[in-house]
Amino acid sequence: MIMIWPQYINKNLTLSEGRKVSLEFAVKDPTVNDISKALKKLNIEHEVEKEKAYPGYWYNKTGRVLAESDMNKNELLREICKKINKK
Repeated sequence: MIMIWPQYINKNLTLSEGRKVSLEFAVKDPTVNDISKALKKLNIEHEVEKEKAYPGYWYNKTGRVLAESDMNKNELLREICKKINKK
């Protein structure tokens, strides 16, 4: 199970603020719905938890997505970014 927070792929955050992909792949203000749509396109089973808050931003409930994938986390994050950027 891979936990994906929108902060991991947010272009507006620095690496120290929680972004895990390079700016080249990152997305401007992603939501859990964007991530969910991208995972559907990738045919990856997932579950959206909208009431969760990223620990670094505990006061802001952005939600998170739990995904079942054979890819490692960084590969999966890059694939999600590619799908979201194709809009």
